[in-house]
Amino acid sequence: MKFGFALAFVLLSIVVFAQPIFQISDHEKAEELFVEFRKVRDAEGMRQLIDFLENLDGLFEDPKLLTLLADALVEYGDWGAEEKEKERIFERARKYAEKAIALDPENGRAYYVAGAAIGRLAQYRGIIVSLFMLGDFDKYMNKAVELLDDPLYKSFALIALGMRYRDVPWPLNDYKESEKKFFEALKYTPNFPNIYLELGFLYLKTKQTQKAIEMFEKVISSEPHPLLLAIHEEAIKTAKEELEKLK
Repeated sequence: MKFGFALAFVLLSIVVFAQPIFQISDHEKAEELFVEFRKVRDAEGMRQLIDFLENLDGLFEDPKLLTLLADALVEYGDWGAEEKEKERIFERARKYAEKAIALDPENGRAYYVAGAAIGRLAQYRGIIVSLFMLGDFDKYMNKAVELLDDPLYKSFALIALGMRYRDVPWPLNDYKESEKKFFEALKYTPNFPNIYLELGFLYLKTKQTQKAIEMFEKVISSEPHPLLLAIHEEAIKTAKEELEKLK
C-alpha cells in the first residue's frame, strides 16, 4: 500500500506542477500505474490516474488511452467511489470505451470495458430498461471474447457472461451456459479463485449445495492471482460468510 501512495504522489506532482515524470505517449507506464492501483485497490491513486488521463491532450485520438481510462473508471466505480457518484462514473466509462471502439474496432479490451460499464449501469436503470440493455451487454462481451488474446481479460469477459446467464431472470437465464462460461474462464486464469466464488453462487441457485460448499472452500484454500490481491481478500471474506450460512 505504501507503494500505491508513492505512485499517487507521483501523479499528484504531475497534475499540480504540470511537469510529467513519464511521457504522455508512454502508455505502458500509465498501464503499470493502473495495474498497481487495481491490485491493492488504491482508490486515491486510481482517482488521480483518472484525472490525469482525462486531461491529456490527444486523448480522443488514442484508443489505448481511452480504453485504459474507461477501465480505470469501471474499477474506481466498483470499489473506490461513493455511491452517489457511481452511476455517472459508469456512464463516463461507457462513453470512453465506445469512443475507443470507434477508433479501433479490433480493440477487444475496449469491448470488454464497454460491456462491463453497461452491466454496472443496468443496476441503476430498473428492470425493464436493464433488460433492454442486455442486448448491448451481450454484443460487447461476446465480441470481447472473440477478439481478446490477453488471458486475464478474456477470463474477465467470460466471467461476466457467466454471471449474466446466472443472474438475469427467466427466461433469459441459462444455468448450464453460465457454468460453461465459468469453466472456460478457468482455462485462461486457473489462478483466479474468484471464478470458484461465482461457481459457488451458481450452485446455490441450482440447489447443488455440496458443490457450492466445495467451491467456497476452494476460494479460501487458493492463493490469490498476483495482479488481484485485494479482490481475493474480499472473495475469501465472502466465501467464509456463505459457508457460515450453510452450516
